[in-house]
Formats: sequence, C-alpha cells, structure tokens
Amino acid sequence: MKSILPIGVALAILFVPGLARSQEFEGVSVCRKCHIDQAESWAQTSHAKAFESLKPKVKADAKQKGKLDPNKDYTADAACVGCHTTGFGKPGGFSAATPAAEHKNFAVVGCESCHGAGAKFRVEHGNAEERWKTGKGETARETLVKLGQNFDYKTACATCHLNYEGSGFTGAHPPFKVFTPALDPKYAFDYDKEVLRSGPGTGVHEHFKLKNVFIGEPVPAIRGQLQADAKDPD
Repeated sequence: MKSILPIGVALAILFVPGLARSQEFEGVSVCRKCHIDQAESWAQTSHAKAFESLKPKVKADAKQKGKLDPNKDYTADAACVGCHTTGFGKPGGFSAATPAAEHKNFAVVGCESCHGAGAKFRVEHGNAEERWKTGKGETARETLVKLGQNFDYKTACATCHLNYEGSGFTGAHPPFKVFTPALDPKYAFDYDKEVLRSGPGTGVHEHFKLKNVFIGEPVPAIRGQLQADAKDPD
C-alpha cells in the first residue's frame, strides 16, 4: 500500500464570464484530452490502481505483515486515502462523496498528484501552444508555476513514499505510512531510480517527446535524461 501525496481536483466557475478560475483539480479524463499517450501508459502503472489496495482482502499478506486488518475496508480511512487518491481534502479532489462513476478520475494517483491541480494551468497550456503554433514564440515556464503547476516531482513523491519517521524527509508528518523499509526492504524508495522506471507495473507513465512550448526555469533536473529516451507521440 504505497503512499502518494494529497493534492486537489477541479471545476466550479469555469463557464461564468469574468470570474477567476479557482485552483482546483480536474481529474485524469481532462488531462487525457490532450495527453492521450501519457494517459494510456499511466493506466498500466501501479499508481492507476493504488486505490484498489485499500479494499478488503486485497494485498492481504502485506496488510497482515503491517499489522493491518486485511478484511477491513480502508477506502474511507483518512490516514490511507490521501496517498491513494488525487486531491483528497483539496478543492475538487477526492472525497467520500465522490460518485463511483468519478472514481476512475480521482480514486487513483493521477496526473495532478505529480503535476498539481490543473484547473488554471491547463488553460495556459492550450493558450501557450496556440501562440507557439502561430509563430508568437514560447511561453515562460514560470507562468505555469504561478498558476499552480508543480515541477518539484521529488518532493511530490517524497510526501507519501517517504512519509515515515527516520526517512530523512523533512516534510514527514503523522499519520505516518505503515509500509516502510523496516517492515520490508522492498518499500525503500529512491526517487532517482524510480523516476527512470516507466511503463506497465511501475509508478510512472512512459515519456514522449515534448514540443518545447515553454522555456526557462524551473526545469526538473531529470527532464533532459527523460527526453533523451522519450518516444515520439502517436
């Protein structure tokens, strides 16, 4: 039962002229509209199935080893849900009231768990690409930061995967995760290794060549290496 950071999900005043769009989460289906290749690859990752491990009798042996009740339903347990969903406790994010039909968008560790609540920066992505296509140049990446996009992936991962005492992560806080390297070495998390593992069964979707619509800092340290091996989009 791996953890991942709590983040939010989306919508509200999108169609009300003159009102500012709030910084909310929108869910995987919205991201997928423009990032089909990434979304299809992500669907084969462990993060897409993170919520399943909270259900009764799923990963029973691991739960017993961690002194959890394998027959208990943890899908409403706040100590677990935050790292197995997108946007728990945040505007637009997953909650106990989220309809079952929307679980495919929010009862997952989705795009916005790493990249941030998308309601604001998603619009700028579209606007920036249009400017780029029409020869008006690139857009400063800091514009996206101001609109809520996250580029500090290492901290985003650590918020859940290293949220236990003694992990060395300064942001660790209760409720701490149960599944730690002390319980089983397989729960050790090394960001620099894990971020390079992509595709089915890993935590990260496959990477595809980007168009370089945005320029300037912040540029994730890992970007160059990921793009060097990235696939051409379909």
